This record gives sequence, structure tokens and C-alpha cells, in this order.
Amino acid sequence: MKVKVISRSVDEFTRERSQDLQRVFRNYDPNLRTQEKAVEYVRALNAVKLDKIFARPFIGAMDGHIDGVSCMAKNPTQLKWIFSGAMDGDIRLWDIASRRTVCQFPGHQGAVRGLTVSTDGRMLVSCGTDCTVRLWNTSVDNLMELGHSTKNSVEPASVHVGKNAFLAVDHQWDGELFATAGAQVDIWNHNRSEPINSFQWGTDSVISVRFNPGEPNLLVASASDRGIMLYDLRMATPVTKMIMMTKTNSIAWNPMEPINFTAANEDGNCYSYDARKLDEAKCVHTDHVSAVMDIDYSPTGREFVTGSYDRTVRLFHYNSGHSREIYHTKRMQRVFCVKFSGDGSYVISGSDDTNLRLWKAKASEQLGVVLPRERKKHEYHAAIKKRYMHLPEVKRIARHRHLPKPIYKAAALMRAMADARKRKQERRKAHSAPGSITTQPLRRRRIIKEVE
Repeated sequence: MKVKVISRSVDEFTRERSQDLQRVFRNYDPNLRTQEKAVEYVRALNAVKLDKIFARPFIGAMDGHIDGVSCMAKNPTQLKWIFSGAMDGDIRLWDIASRRTVCQFPGHQGAVRGLTVSTDGRMLVSCGTDCTVRLWNTSVDNLMELGHSTKNSVEPASVHVGKNAFLAVDHQWDGELFATAGAQVDIWNHNRSEPINSFQWGTDSVISVRFNPGEPNLLVASASDRGIMLYDLRMATPVTKMIMMTKTNSIAWNPMEPINFTAANEDGNCYSYDARKLDEAKCVHTDHVSAVMDIDYSPTGREFVTGSYDRTVRLFHYNSGHSREIYHTKRMQRVFCVKFSGDGSYVISGSDDTNLRLWKAKASEQLGVVLPRERKKHEYHAAIKKRYMHLPEVKRIARHRHLPKPIYKAAALMRAMADARKRKQERRKAHSAPGSITTQPLRRRRIIKEVE
């Protein structure tokens, strides 16, 4: 007689430690688990509700400035340091971890309008409305020595005086050059007291300039004549210029796709462009109800943060038309500058109320040490939310955001105005000869012309 015995290995079901969970093996055959989809749907619903419950994005404020914060700069070699410049000429280095001032950089007699740090983190360049460009030694050794001494301020390594006020500055990636924007775009070298090159297109002020992270000789600038210009340092003249209906306040290149850049516009929208094809925007990012003042990409290139005159900070996916997150506080005033932290985990905003504010990039992210079991639970929740996000109830809960009343009313008013314009256009088209009126898409509508 043949006897069949069910056997199993002791190692498969025995716990390694008494604190471990009991191992349970389940049969995932759909015929045996008829309620699997329903159970997972409820879990996804609970996961998005828990996200709303634990959404606490605001971490803290960094106060010390006595005037509005106008610009910020990251140190590429240090995760926890960030520089900020104020309208009273004060420049400070902050420790994000302790939210305290490490040291100050006095010297500017007017508003500081631009800050940038060299790729090796050894040189800070600042410019302002006092017509000066100042270079500061910010090597780690120098700042550490300063931290241990009683002196809390740094003297500039060199000061360059210009003829006009400077409105922006940016440093070349892996190079010794930096560009300033003002009456024109000037290219400087660390070791020269005069610009080594200058670009001018028109007579209006240049208000923003950014070097390309992939091609060090390419830079983009925006001017108060509503133009966006592309420059190549290897050429004597600018490459191309695009004129929009409203001016662009700031520009940011996508660090992972350096042919694409996003422009923060005065009309409350952000426009993503391919530098090779400027006659049409790749994506239009809406939702702000007032001028967008600054923009910065995450190091991953998958999302960017914007700060607006409407006193809110928004986070966008790089290819999404609407923001995934909005941050606001009662005390925060007009936001003039925003930055992602070096690891993409945090967002720093500087506003008119003299404060820098630290936010989480993911509002419901758990801070501190995350245990392996907790990490697996978060990953599982993220997976089931992604799987059931197309269902209306899950999508509604995930998309809902509380808005301040002025923002809510302004957004409703803007929607009503857009609907009225759309109805008017449809009526004109219906009562005109066929083909006489063409409707341009939003991606082309805000562009007036492109000049070679």
C-alpha cells in the first residue's frame, strides 16, 4: 500500500526571531479569491484617505532677514546648505537641517537680485541693483573655520562694478564662466574684472538667464520685451528669439532632458518648450491665478516647483497640465523664489514676508527612520493607488485640495472668463464663412512670432 504524505520544510514557516510576523502562504488563484478586486479597491480607497490625513507638508520657517527674500541658490556639493538674498542687500547661508543661519555675506547696498554657486561649490556669485557683481569664497573649509570663530560674516573675494543694475546671474556647469542679466547679457570669468563677452538684442532689460546643464555653451534668457532668447557662447550673435504675449519672469532647464526648458510666465501659466522648436509649447501648465515668479526643476527632472504672486507654491509633473500639489499658509505672502533641495525630498520657498519656508516634496511622506516593514507598506499602498487611480472615487479624493478663499474665487472667475471667450469664439465661427476663422491651440496662441 502506497501512503501519500504532505510534507513541508521547517525553514519555510518558522520565524527567524520572535518579533517577526508569522509566515502565511496564500493561494492566489482567482477562482478561490473572488473578492480580491473588491478588497484591493477598498485598500486603495483607504490609502488615498490616509494620504490626506497625514498630509503635513510644512516643516518650518527660517527667519532672520529683515526684508523680502528675492533670490536663492543651492550649493551643488552640500545637501543641507542654501543661500538666500534679500531686498535690503543681505545674503545668508542657511543650514536646512537646523534651520539656522550659518553666516552672512554683507556688502550689497541695494536689493540682491541674483545668486548662483559654481559647480564645485567653491564660489558664490551675487549681483544686485547697486550695479555690482560680488564673488565670495564659499569652500567648505573656509565656512567651517568661520563657524568655529566669533566672526559671522564673510568678506567678498572680488567686486566688479558695472554700468547698469544687474537683475539675474547664473553659473556655467563645470566651467569658470558665469552670465549676468541686466541691460544686456554679460559673460564673465572668475579671474577677469571686465566681461569677456556681451550679447544684446533690442533695448529692453534682460530679467532672467540660465545656462544649459548638458551643453555648457548654450544659455537662455528672458527680457522685459516679452522675448525669450537663445545664446551660444561660440557665436558672436544670439541664435534665436521668441516673442510671447506676456513676459517671462524665470526659466529652468530640465536637468535630465537638457533640450527642454520651462518658462514661468506673467499670465499665470508655465510653458515647456523644446529648444529646437520654439514655435509651439510642448505643454502648458495652468492653475496659478497670478504671475508665476520663479521655477525650479527637481534633480530627477520628473517634476518642477513654481512660486507665484498669488501667495502659493505648486508642484507639477513635467508633462502634466495641472499641478499635483499646492502649498500655502496664512502668513506667507507673495512668493518670489523657490528651489528643490539637492536630493529632491524638500522644497524651499522665499517670500515677501522675509521668511524662507521648508516643505516636503511629498506632502504625506513619513519623516525620520522608516522601518523595512513600513517601507514595504508604503510601496504596496503606492502600487494599489496607481492601479485604481482611474476610478472616480479614488481620483476625486486624490485630486481634492483645500484652497484659500481668494484663490478659489479667482480660479472660478478665470474659468468663467475662459468659458465666455470660448463661447464667443464658437459663435463667431458659426456665423462666419467656413474656413475664414481658425482656432489656434493654447500651445501656439500665446506666441506672437519667432525671430531668427
